Amino acid sequence: MTTYGFHASHEQIGPSRLLSDVQEAERAGFDMAMCSDHFLPWSERQGHSGFTWSWLGAALATTGLRLGCVNAPGQRYHPAIIAQAIATLGEMFPGRFWTALGSGQAMNEHITGDPWPGKAERIARLEECVDVIRRLHAGEEVTHAGRVRVDRARLYDLPAEPVPLIAAAITPPTAARGAAWADGLVTINQPHEKLRAVVDAYRDAGGRGPLAIQVHLSWAPTEDEAVALAHDQWRSNVFAEPLSLDMPTPEYYDIASRDVTAHTVAGAVRISADPGRHVAWIREYADLGFDEIYLHHVGQDQRAWLDTAATTVLPALRES
Repeated sequence: MTTYGFHASHEQIGPSRLLSDVQEAERAGFDMAMCSDHFLPWSERQGHSGFTWSWLGAALATTGLRLGCVNAPGQRYHPAIIAQAIATLGEMFPGRFWTALGSGQAMNEHITGDPWPGKAERIARLEECVDVIRRLHAGEEVTHAGRVRVDRARLYDLPAEPVPLIAAAITPPTAARGAAWADGLVTINQPHEKLRAVVDAYRDAGGRGPLAIQVHLSWAPTEDEAVALAHDQWRSNVFAEPLSLDMPTPEYYDIASRDVTAHTVAGAVRISADPGRHVAWIREYADLGFDEIYLHHVGQDQRAWLDTAATTVLPALRES
C-alpha cells in the first residue's frame, strides 16, 4: 500500500516554523515526513537554511512520524561524522529514521573551499563514503585512505538495526550505480517516461527496497495564486544537470531564473487550485509503483495546504 509523507523544506521555512509545520502535518494525517539538508537556499526569495540534523532530533522527539533526509557526504560532511549522526538518531528513535545519500550540489558543498569535482568523481567519492558509513554502522574500526580519509574511527552507540541508506537519484545512470549499495531509491517528480527509466535502471541493476518520490506541488484557493506561488518560490529549480548542480550561490540561481516563465515552472511543479486534480496526479505516481510519496507544497506558508490535505487530499488518496 502506498503511504504519503510531508516534505519539510529547510531552504524555504525557518526551523522553528518548520517544526510546527511537521507537527501539524502529523495531525493532518500524513504517515511520515522527509526534509532537505541545505547550507544555502535555492533563491534569496526563499531565504532560509536551518541545520537539518538539529531539527531532525526535535522533529523525531515531538512527533511519532517516520522521518528521513537527503544528505551528501564527502565534502561538507565527513562520512564518519554523518555515520555518527545517523547512528545516534537510529538509536534514539528505532525504526523511524532513514537517510538518502547523494553526490550533492555545489551551492551547499563549495563552502569548505575545496574544489567542486565533476559528476563521475563525486559519484566515486559517494561510494567510498557509503562504504565507510556501512562499516562504521557494523561496529568496525575504520581506517581509509582514498577520496576521503578516515583514521581509526569507531562508533560506540549503534542502533539495534542499521538505519536504511537510500540512493538519491534523478537520472538512470545514477540510479543504476546506487543499486549496488542502497536499501531503496528516492527521486523527484519528472515526466513519467523519465521516472520509468530511473526506476527501471535501479531495478535492472539489482536495486532492492522501496521506491520513494518527492512531488513538488502548488495549491492555493485560486488558480492565479497557485501559479504565482510556484513561479515565485520554485522558478530557480527548473534547470537540468549540470547547471542545477554546479551553480555556487543563490545569486547565480536568481540570475539564471530571471526569464523563467510560469509555463516552464509547471514542468517541475504540479500546479492547481483543484484538490481533486492533485489527487489524480498523485495517484499516477502510485500507479507507477512508488511505495512512498512525499508531498512538497512549494509555498512558505503551509497552513492552508495542510488543512486541504487533511480534509480532501489524503482521505481521497486513501479511499482509492
